[in-house]
Amino acid sequence: MRSRRKLRFRLVVTFTLFGLGLSALFAFAAINIRARVEEQLINSALQDEVDALNEKVRTRPNEAPQFDILKAATFSDRTIYKAPLAWQPLDSGVHDIYDTDRDGKSRHYKVAVRRTDGIISFLQFDVSRDELGKRQLLTSVIAAVFLFGLFSLVLGVWLSSRVLRPVTDLARRLRDFRRLGKAETLAPHFADDEVGELAVALDEYATRLTSVVERDREFNSDVSHELRTPLAVIASTTELLQGSPDLTDKLRERLKRIERASRQATELIEALLLLSRAERRGPTRGETTDVAKVAADVIESQRPQMGGKPIEIELVSDGKVTVNAPASVLSVALTNLIGNAIKYTMEGSVTVRVADGRVEVIDTGPGIKPEDAEKLFQRGIRGESATGGGAGLGLAIVRRLCDLYEWDVALRPRPDMAGAISTIDFR
Repeated sequence: MRSRRKLRFRLVVTFTLFGLGLSALFAFAAINIRARVEEQLINSALQDEVDALNEKVRTRPNEAPQFDILKAATFSDRTIYKAPLAWQPLDSGVHDIYDTDRDGKSRHYKVAVRRTDGIISFLQFDVSRDELGKRQLLTSVIAAVFLFGLFSLVLGVWLSSRVLRPVTDLARRLRDFRRLGKAETLAPHFADDEVGELAVALDEYATRLTSVVERDREFNSDVSHELRTPLAVIASTTELLQGSPDLTDKLRERLKRIERASRQATELIEALLLLSRAERRGPTRGETTDVAKVAADVIESQRPQMGGKPIEIELVSDGKVTVNAPASVLSVALTNLIGNAIKYTMEGSVTVRVADGRVEVIDTGPGIKPEDAEKLFQRGIRGESATGGGAGLGLAIVRRLCDLYEWDVALRPRPDMAGAISTIDFR
């Protein structure tokens, strides 16, 4: 996984490394050029001086030349043995000689040699003093490189703060919009530069997004309003019909199924409307929802879905569990979980257990793979054993409702036998 670093940190590091690298490159080039030029100048000067010395000795042998920092010697080819042994085999030109003085210190000399008409001239220059200056220069340059690197760091921090200030301001305004719940135009607050173009693009995007959200809210409100009226008519009509004295038990049971279905549709509409608005709504002040009671109602409403399958549905409540949420929201969530358990269980049992601040739906169906448990909460994803109709939206709706009320919903296979366990933890 790639590590993420703030843009300001990357700018500071880049600017510091650039300044440090550029200073080091300039220092290296300066020292190298100085050494090369100095080498050429010394060699050229020594060669010219030894040539002049050789010429002067040949033309005016009685005049001895004087030198302050140079050491000169001239011999004939018959007295060459008087020259230092290290000099004798040298040809005409400039040579580097390394020797040790009386104090045992290593010395570096440049010796210029000229052999002409039997006259051999030597000119010696002590380079050790110049090398000391080179070492001092190198130390000074290294110190300067580090100082320039520190200066680049300080300058990088200051420039990054100045450069990223508009971006930081843009992010702050966006966070303020989220906190205030309304969006304002961003472009007037920024200059006509890259950040200003980004602000304009965000304004255009916010406008389009606001339009889409408004249309979605209007659609949901209209649909919920229009559906509530016929559902209310169905509920009131079934209530009136159930009061008729001439109803048979079979018709009365069918009317109860119609009444439960209309109530479930009303609860589903209310839950979907909450999701579309992404807002929580609790029950009336001082009122809480009994999880076991809602679970019992859902079980009774789902019994017709068994379709004659040999399944036993059992509700086990080990203690009173209440939640601060509308009964409609909890009913929609449990309807999907219990309905799925009944749908995928061909035989056996479906147990709904309410205890310890949670509700569990345990079935003896084909079960699920552990790696597929989280995927089933995504929209459009169905289990491998799914048959018949369905768009794979039920568990996705359950996850969104639980996220809205900060509940934990999970699905896992049974460890002891085939089947699955779905859980809603209200804690």
